[in-house]
Amino acid sequence: MTASLCWTIRSVSVLQEGTIRSSFSCHTGRLQSAVMKFSLVAAIVLLALAQGSFAQDATDLDKLTEYLNEMKNKMVQDLSEIINKDLATQAQTFLEQGKTQLEPLAGHVQDQLQTLATNVEEQIKPLTANVQAQVQPIFETLKQQVEAIFQKVTEQKAISS
Repeated sequence: MTASLCWTIRSVSVLQEGTIRSSFSCHTGRLQSAVMKFSLVAAIVLLALAQGSFAQDATDLDKLTEYLNEMKNKMVQDLSEIINKDLATQAQTFLEQGKTQLEPLAGHVQDQLQTLATNVEEQIKPLTANVQAQVQPIFETLKQQVEAIFQKVTEQKAISS
């Protein structure tokens, strides 16, 4: 047989129903069997320790998750308060700066509007004088015609009464 197939069953005995006892033999003999048993026990102990540490890690992870959630909520609340206070302060500062910047501009715009109004008035005065000069004779003629009509109506009423 080859080295990989060195295990042979020398004897098999049945102790109880469902229990089989066997003896294996190999070139290394019982030392190999002891090492295997020790390795199995060590693996089982390592698995048990790992399972325990995973359970501990799970509780630590839960605590860490809870702590991080608390820190996140506290940071959100603190930042909201800071932002709200800071935003109100910034808005007030912005309004004051805008007012300070717009006051000279408002004065400048008012001066320009006054100048514009003066220029428009200077241009309209000759036009209104010209229109008035052209319309005045028309109104005088209209006035005379209305007076003439009124006088005729008054005369006719006096004749008929």
